[in-house]
Amino acid sequence: MSTVSQLIHFPCVSLSSSPTQHRFSPKPSVLAVANPGIASRIACGSRIRHGNPGRRVRPVFRVRAAEDGDEGVPEKGEEEPVSGTSGGGAAVAVAEPEEPEPLKEVPEIAALKKELVDSFYGTDRGLRATSETRAEIVELITQLEAKNPTPAPTEALTLLNGKWILAYTSFAQLFPLLARGTLPLVKVEEISQTIDSENFTVQNSVLFSGPLATTSFSTNAKFEVRSPKRVQIKFEEGIIGTPQLTDSIVLPENVEFLGQRIDLAPLKGLINSVQDTAYSVAKTISSQPPIKFSLSNNNAQSWLLTTYLDEELRISRGDAGSIFVLIKEGSSLLSL
Repeated sequence: MSTVSQLIHFPCVSLSSSPTQHRFSPKPSVLAVANPGIASRIACGSRIRHGNPGRRVRPVFRVRAAEDGDEGVPEKGEEEPVSGTSGGGAAVAVAEPEEPEPLKEVPEIAALKKELVDSFYGTDRGLRATSETRAEIVELITQLEAKNPTPAPTEALTLLNGKWILAYTSFAQLFPLLARGTLPLVKVEEISQTIDSENFTVQNSVLFSGPLATTSFSTNAKFEVRSPKRVQIKFEEGIIGTPQLTDSIVLPENVEFLGQRIDLAPLKGLINSVQDTAYSVAKTISSQPPIKFSLSNNNAQSWLLTTYLDEELRISRGDAGSIFVLIKEGSSLLSL
């Protein structure tokens, strides 16, 4: 009712408190204009508009001029316009509370993220990126950082929580590791970082694959929050995982080399013999527990500054301005 008073600059008359004369009724309260020469009265009140069950019910405050003898009761079936006047000069004022819009990703940010991920194509996580491509990537990262939807990432630990897949880095110390994936029969399948925000732990892991087995190398660390964007990381333990057996080598019937077709059938017996021996060795090794070793020296520390964070993309900066772009496991960005 106070909202109506502010709109029309007149207070509404209160209902009488006498129990013998009045009861609560749907009729709006009536106020008289102070000037006795005016032969009309102003009725003000509120009622709930009933519509479709799925629609939100909101109060509608109605102000209209009433002729003498009219109690200001809306006629049956009378429609209440949302704004303006209709039907004999009835004026309506609608007071509706504002509701916050649901959080939606800004289209510009979505476009920048897609463009950034597309720019990683052919770079092998940054190992093979040209200087021109690196400059393009840095520019896109700078634009995303300026639109960061999470200004204080360390205060949004639930967003940091989970497994993140490395998509790109400029950290030169990782390049020798990435280069191992260019060796024959060896491939770096995945580099990931798993954050447990409840226990303040971080695990960095590299998954290698070979002809018959996969293995991993991991480091376990603890982290401490140092600022709204920065965490201090202290590595405690290294783990060399035991090989996990994969499918057998499938040898084609023939291959083409220098324009000639070479039949590999005579080699199948030799390959199968070597394969069986290697499989037996890998099976024996895989039954052993992982190898763990301590990382307690002073150099086993680092810091990380998270400059962009949302539900599926994280950008961090480390020592010497190195950049890490990681994508949350399960995100559609990984399939781009």
